[in-house]
Amino acid sequence: MSLKKKLLIFIVAYNAEKTIKSVVSRIPKKLSSQYNLEILIIDDSSQDKTFELSKKIKKYYSNSSFKINVFYNPVNQGYGGNQKIGYHYSIKNNFDYVVLLHGDGQYAPEILPKLLKSFSDNSNSDVVIGSRMIEKKRALKGGMPFYKFIGNIILTKSQNILLGTNLAEFHSGYRIYKVNSLKKIPFYLNTNDFHFDTEILIQLFLINQKIEEISIPTFYGDEICHVNGMKYAFNVIFVTLIAKLQKITGFNFTNKFKENSLNKKSQNIKVDKLLELAKKRR
Repeated sequence: MSLKKKLLIFIVAYNAEKTIKSVVSRIPKKLSSQYNLEILIIDDSSQDKTFELSKKIKKYYSNSSFKINVFYNPVNQGYGGNQKIGYHYSIKNNFDYVVLLHGDGQYAPEILPKLLKSFSDNSNSDVVIGSRMIEKKRALKGGMPFYKFIGNIILTKSQNILLGTNLAEFHSGYRIYKVNSLKKIPFYLNTNDFHFDTEILIQLFLINQKIEEISIPTFYGDEICHVNGMKYAFNVIFVTLIAKLQKITGFNFTNKFKENSLNKKSQNIKVDKLLELAKKRR
């Protein structure tokens, strides 16, 4: 029996045919000597050749010391919906850690060992976030558009005030979760939209999970942005306000932030069915 921890690198992919090969090739393969490593790509019903290229990548690495799985959502589930399927997979298959990595290449796979080191340093972290905003000047130098830079600061500051937290950035999509922490929250109740990332952090804060931030470089290249900025900002502030009001009033606005919904094993029949559907296309 292997004593290595099980690590899932989960790549969310949508119309990523230009970048998916590079993203996978840049993942440090030495991780397979430290972890029982699997890479999972879930194509969220892309309109390009992301799925076909991902299958070729899987074949290319078929004799490697790690496993690659490629799934396909026959119906687009959205950024948050795709994450639900990946996290459900990590729970069903008894992984210890799951990395969220974007298929568009915005986040550098090369620094994964640096992020994972937090778990091996006895820091008791439950979540590690790769933050672009710890060193704000580097974010601008890395090509973050100024309006996104300002928006990130304003939204994060507002959320910190409302929630009593102290994050440098709520809005990075580069994260590593302990799977045991995901089991404790009803993430399947969260939105399928882009503010899923905010909702899951709120849920983890509510059950006092330790969230650590590590500085990462910023890179804005040719990735396609599918986010409606104004809609995203509204949704982020709205759900943060709901969580705050629910906490101080005790009134149940939503079960996703309800006290007795938290700290329970995360199970959902619908997400399980979506996972089985995603597995079918090979």
